[in-house]
Amino acid sequence: MHELRKDPILNRWVAVLKDSKPPHYYLGKDIDHVERDTDCNKCILCRGKEDKTPQEIFAIREIGTPPNTPNWQTRVVPKPNPIFQIEGDLGRRGIGMYDKMNSIGANEIIVESPSHDTHPEDSGITQMINVMTTYKNRVSELEKDPRFRYTFIYKDCGKTAGELYHHPHSQVIATPVIPKGIKEELDGAKAYYYYKERCIYCDILSEELRTEERIIMETKNIIAFSPFAPRLPFEFWIVPKRHTCAFQDIHDDEMEDLSLILMTTIKKMRNLFKNPSYNYVLHTAPNRMPRKDHWHTLGEDFHWHMEVTPHLVTKSGFEWDSEFYILTTSPEDAAKHLKEV
Repeated sequence: MHELRKDPILNRWVAVLKDSKPPHYYLGKDIDHVERDTDCNKCILCRGKEDKTPQEIFAIREIGTPPNTPNWQTRVVPKPNPIFQIEGDLGRRGIGMYDKMNSIGANEIIVESPSHDTHPEDSGITQMINVMTTYKNRVSELEKDPRFRYTFIYKDCGKTAGELYHHPHSQVIATPVIPKGIKEELDGAKAYYYYKERCIYCDILSEELRTEERIIMETKNIIAFSPFAPRLPFEFWIVPKRHTCAFQDIHDDEMEDLSLILMTTIKKMRNLFKNPSYNYVLHTAPNRMPRKDHWHTLGEDFHWHMEVTPHLVTKSGFEWDSEFYILTTSPEDAAKHLKEV
């Protein structure tokens, strides 16, 4: 089993794989070390290859069709060779001054389209709603496991974004700890609420709607905008107008608006930059089941959202280590360019 180790200085956890790689593993490899199945005949995620993957966990499929057969619109399967595995116990322990535990969690692949080369944003609003509905199911189900503290849903699209398969897909990772970056975001939101008794994300939305300088797209329920101080050029966020901390509490009309905005903004980004690599991550509340009392203000101070980051520049060593980012395009100009596409 892989293990998780805690950095005692920064209080962040890292995963150490049990099959430690020798130096020659890294020689002559592509920068992101991924398998890209550009040939649909070899792709295990394509419709008709259901027997090539692990047994499906969830699917949106034609009514009456059995699991692990064709006639599906989205499909969720365990990730082969996962870093986090669902069987076992955490086994928390100390080694001298250091802390570690077993890599208990979940790794899942969400297959977003039956077609190898057709992304959900190119299939219409119904397919995007199917994908968002699948996201909601996975967050809701994994929250029920008391061993898990946080559930990530994210998409890596393109070679430099760390794409795992060429077939349209997202990934799910449930972890037994709250990762450092997420914890800092939660703590920042909590501190703002303690000081002002208001949600910081709601205040951000009010300011963006007031100035309209960085808005890319808006519907009745959802807004897409370039954040005031992003990490990368043309990064944008998608945020619901209704205050709610957990994505799984989304309403049907919000789901439709989210699907429309995500579909439209990704197509705008693809058209503007000729299909760039990109990532997006769903930021939602930590799993509330294990420690309800610990996050007693979570419903008031946190606000779920999605963050989309295209890969347009390479970060310098200064940016990587200091997390002091340098923007070559202002957020205001980025929003303007994306809005006009």
